[in-house]
Parts: sequence; C-alpha cells; structure tokens
Amino acid sequence: MSYKIIDKVELAPNTVMMQVHAPLATRKMQPGQFIIVRVTPNGERIPLSISGWDMNKGTVRIIVQAVGRTSAELINLRVGDSLTDVVGPLGQPSHLDKYGTCVLIGGGYGTGAIIPIAKDLKARGNKVIGIIGARTKELVLMENELRTICDKVEVSTNDGSQGVKGLVTDVLTEILKQEPVHMVTAIGPVPMMKAVSEMTRPLNIKTYVSLNAIMVDGTGMCGSCRVEVGGTTKFACIDGPDFDGHQVNFGELVNRQKMYIPYEKKAMELHLCKEKNL
Repeated sequence: MSYKIIDKVELAPNTVMMQVHAPLATRKMQPGQFIIVRVTPNGERIPLSISGWDMNKGTVRIIVQAVGRTSAELINLRVGDSLTDVVGPLGQPSHLDKYGTCVLIGGGYGTGAIIPIAKDLKARGNKVIGIIGARTKELVLMENELRTICDKVEVSTNDGSQGVKGLVTDVLTEILKQEPVHMVTAIGPVPMMKAVSEMTRPLNIKTYVSLNAIMVDGTGMCGSCRVEVGGTTKFACIDGPDFDGHQVNFGELVNRQKMYIPYEKKAMELHLCKEKNL
C-alpha cells in the first residue's frame, strides 16, 4: 500500500501539518489514539499523535516537529512522496464522557492532538475551554481551528508576544478561580503535564495526560515505552497513551527519556551533515 502525502502545510519553523493517505488506519480511529510511521525502509519507527482524520478520503492528519533525525526527514518530504509504513490506530481512546466543564491544554505540537478530543467532548454536551501554550507567537499552533470548536480559547506565550505572558498553568489558575472545572486533559512537554497534574491534584479534578514515551513496535512487545502509573508498570503503547495524571511517576518518565538524548543528538548531527553534503 502507498502511504502518500496528500497535503502539507508549514505551521511554524520546523513544524508542518500533513495529510497522509492511510485508509486502513482511519476505519476505527478514535480521539486519543496514535499511529507509528516509518519514513524509509531502513528507518526507525516513530509514534505520532493524530490531529484529525477523514474516513471517506482515507486520510489521517498529523503535526510533525523536527526534533530528531526521523522527524526532520519526515518534514522534508513533499506532497506526492510516500511513507514506507503507517501502522494504526494504536493505543486506547481518550476517556470521553459528559463531564461538565472541560479544560484541554496543548503545549507545542501537542495542541493538534487535543482537537479530536475537543470535538468529541463538545458533541457530548460539555463546555470546552482550550488553552494553547508556546514559547512565542510564531509557535502558537491550530488556534483558529480550536476556536471553531471550543467555547473559549486562551493563549499563553513565555515571552508575552501573544495572549498571557507566562505558562499554561498561569491561565489554568485564572480559569479555576472563575468557574468549577470537572475534567482537564494536558498534551505536550512532560514538565507542562506534570505541572498541570500537580495543580489539579489537591482540587481533585480528574486529569488526563498523554504520554508519548519512546516506542518501537507499538504493541507492547519491546517494553521501551513502559511507564509507572499508580505504582504499577504500564505500557504507553497499549495501556495509554492517556493516563491519570495524578498517578504518573513523572520523575521516572523524565529519567527514561534522558537516556536516549545522546543517541538522538548524534543521529541529528549525522542527518545535518548528510544534508549539508547533498
């Protein structure tokens, strides 16, 4: 099967949105699930969150930021190019119900993943508030689309170039002062998800985080994506990626991710050298 890139849009520096033809993946796709792709026959497999899909067209929409060698290779592909593999849907769907007021927080390219969740929660009759966090205004993603779904959307940037100057937790603090919140979902950098979970824990607000741990096969065989949740070992690929944020051992998760940083850095350096010599 040909997993052809149907559309590609640059959202921010080193960040693109792609529509990929993968009809088998769309048949049973649900909010919160993900796919694993391979760019080249000898390349590594990387997990990618889904920001939307079209069952009639057989396409999935992904947002990719170049943070390593494979993601850099992926964003350099053009419309008409094909991926070697697209496997999915993988993982468990998000925990969606009629909660009341829901706050969905997206950090960086994690913002794309909250869009299908927001649509589903809104269809169930919830009030949905979106928070987008970024370092600067050029990195604020998917704001316009999120505003068409949510009852309200707030933006925070570290440098104050758009919205509130500060972190998503600063915005969440103000929202919690204004009205009762019944559910929070946070998707993005681990420090952000940890901070959100620590804020909501004493308030006993149901909080979910999406753990994009290191993955290889996506079926629980390799064990590379294991995380500690509630004192028990879980596999992000089959038990998640969504987990109760109040039960996640974020310290252990951060330590495991740090193990791979030197290898990722070396692979990226080799990729940049290869591009320079082309």
